Amino acid sequence: KTKVLNLIDRLVNYKASVCLFIKNLCVPFDNNLAERDLRMIKVKTKVSGCFRSEEGAQEYLTIMSYIGTAHKHGINAFTAIREALLGNSDIIFN
Repeated sequence: KTKVLNLIDRLVNYKASVCLFIKNLCVPFDNNLAERDLRMIKVKTKVSGCFRSEEGAQEYLTIMSYIGTAHKHGINAFTAIREALLGNSDIIFN
């Protein structure tokens, strides 16, 4: 079989799972959080070419990880950063 036919067969066989997000709004359209988290790093690298230092890259990743965790807990990024700067960084874990 060709790749297209294999894809069609797979979609037919798993139709209930593939379309679950239509019936249950709590189910995300896709299930690829890791890809979405990495996408910002790839965009940053594309725009600036590279990070100037490993320390700068690590700091960027720490901040983006914190913002990503806040978002996953339903907390606005601005609120999370403001609270972190005020010394209440564990607001995202409450």
